Parts: sequence; C-alpha cells; structure tokens
Amino acid sequence: MKVKFVDLTRQNKIIEKEILNVWNKQITNCDFILGKEVELFEKEFASFCGTKYAVGVNSGTDALFLSLKAIGIKEGDSVIVPVNTFIATAFAVVYTGAKPIFVDCSEEDFNLDLSQVEDVLKKYKNKFNIKAIIPVHLYGQCCNMDEVVNLAKKYELLIVEDACQAHGAKFKNKPAGSFGECAAFSFYPSKNLGCFGDGGIVVTNNESIYNKICMLHNYGQKEKYIHLELGYNSRLDNLQAGILRVKLKYLEQWNQQRIELANYYIEKLSSNKNIVLPKVKNDKKHIWHLFVIRTKQRDKLRKYLAENGVETGIHYPVPLHLTPSFKWLVYKPGDFPIAEKFSNEILSLPIFPGMTKDEIGYVIEVIQKFPWKN
Repeated sequence: MKVKFVDLTRQNKIIEKEILNVWNKQITNCDFILGKEVELFEKEFASFCGTKYAVGVNSGTDALFLSLKAIGIKEGDSVIVPVNTFIATAFAVVYTGAKPIFVDCSEEDFNLDLSQVEDVLKKYKNKFNIKAIIPVHLYGQCCNMDEVVNLAKKYELLIVEDACQAHGAKFKNKPAGSFGECAAFSFYPSKNLGCFGDGGIVVTNNESIYNKICMLHNYGQKEKYIHLELGYNSRLDNLQAGILRVKLKYLEQWNQQRIELANYYIEKLSSNKNIVLPKVKNDKKHIWHLFVIRTKQRDKLRKYLAENGVETGIHYPVPLHLTPSFKWLVYKPGDFPIAEKFSNEILSLPIFPGMTKDEIGYVIEVIQKFPWKN
C-alpha cells in the first residue's frame, strides 16, 4: 500500500461542483481583484475566529509582516519569536527592519517555552527594545495564551499570533487568532483551510489596525489613487476567496476527521516505548495540522516507512538560529538545546481529511514492524 503525506484530491472531489460554480461565476463577472467574494469571506472568517475584522492578503507571510507593520514595529525594535517554527515567522520580523529574538520551545507541546520568554525579557527587554511577541500555534495546537497575555501586560508587549497552522484551534474554548492585537493565518494549499495557491488573512478586534492593514495591503491607499503612505500589493484574489468560502463550510467537519485520526494514532502507538507521542491538554482544542512524533531512530524509521510506501515529513529539520540566512544573529549550536534535540527526532506522519482507517492502520502496522533497537 502507498500512503501519501497529504492527499488534497479527496477533499477536492467532495467540493468539485461548488468550486466549478465559483470558477464559472468568476468568468462571468470578471470580478478578480478585491471583489465581492473577498468581502464576504473576510466577514465569514472573522466570525469564525470570533473577531470583528479580517483583511485578506496574498500569503501567511504577508499577514505576519503587515500585522507587525500595522502595530508599529520598525527598525531598531526587536520581537520575540520561537526558534522552532517555519522560517516565515522570523522573516516577517526582518522585513520590518526589526530583529527577531529567538526563544527555545517547550518539551511538552513544541510551542514557546514561556518561562524562558520571561527570562529573556528580564535580561534584554530594554537592551534590545523588545516591543512584541509572536506566539506560534504550532502544528495546530495553541500556546498557553493566558501566560502569553500576562507576560505581554507585565512587560508592555504587543501580541501578533501566528495562527498559520491553527484554523479552528482553541484555547479554553476561545479561537486561535482572537487573543492578541491581531493574528495571521495562511491559506497555503496543505493547511487545514487552504486555497488553490497562496493566500492569507489578518484578523483583529482593533479598528485602527484593521484600517491600517486595509491601506498597507493595497498600495497604501484609502481611496483609489490617493496613496497616504508606502503600501504593498498584497491582496487575496477574489477567485481564491470564493474557493475558501466553499471550504470554510467544511472546515469543522474536516478538523474533526483529523482529531479522530490523531486519536487513533495515539491509541495504537501509545504502547511503543520508542516513540514520544504529542500531548494535548484538556484546555486546548488541537486541530492536527500535523501529527508529529519523536524518536531517536527518526532517520532510519523514515527510510523504512518510505521503503514501505508511506510518505512522511520533518517540521522542521533545522532550528531557525542555525539556518544560513540567520548567521548575522550570531547564535551558535547549543543555544537552544530543546529545539536542536527535537530537530533530530521529529517525524510528521500522514494525516488529512479523507484518510481511511485502512491507510492509517497500515502506517501504524509499518511503524510497529520496524526493527526497533532498544
């Protein structure tokens, strides 16, 4: 049997007729840029996140970048960023002219180690002019946002949530994206809510931030040809918004399928002492964008799975402080031991809506048959 890491064709087949209707409407209306579908999707997604406003942009990266710009992050500032995340989180900080200050991850849930965040703030808040924090809700599980909010209040920080992997995740029954000044989501095709290309969105409850991003993402103009400031071309396409509107109706159902698959993995692999399974606290709704295990035999297990037809991923193989693009920050091996340890152990197993019990059963079977060395 062959098992793909992600198979988007299955969800696409379910919604094919609705997607074709969106396409046909676009051909008829020629409503391509900042059209009606964008306006409707922004309202629907804001409601989904429990926020007042949303602005569609062209990627999750731009959603982060424009959020930081909108809250006033600039050259000479610094922003707390987890070292265990996709590189776009840190790139967005650099694009503003500011500096990312990396912090290690927690052994418990892969997210920011908030005790270390406070240590960094005590030592360096004034020295590096730390103005904001970006909690990343990694793999589909929220950070402890009570602690993040408390730290932000104590140290006068602004919060930009990176919810690019957390569409529908919750902390204490409150949706990801509804805690900070604003939040960024990605609609990259493989995300829990993905479009047919690049796309992103910023959500916020702050009207001033909303108005600012509305200008920034459309050439800095409040009305056509009246450019009030330096802006950017970062707009969500009307076609993609229409596709996302269709898929948003199915998101809770698809997330529930992911939850059931993750629970099945955990149930069947819990007796394997060679694997560390992901943990979820009762106050969090994990929507399993990725199902990430840890094992000291990661590379051999991954090769064995591939030989038996099972695709896997590694998220992420190099902690940010060790990537060549961040050499200028002058971090070194050993600075973030948990992230470095995890980068050699983590393995993402297949999980996606439409994955069958036979497929997940086969993945589990192959893992259990692997010649483990105790």
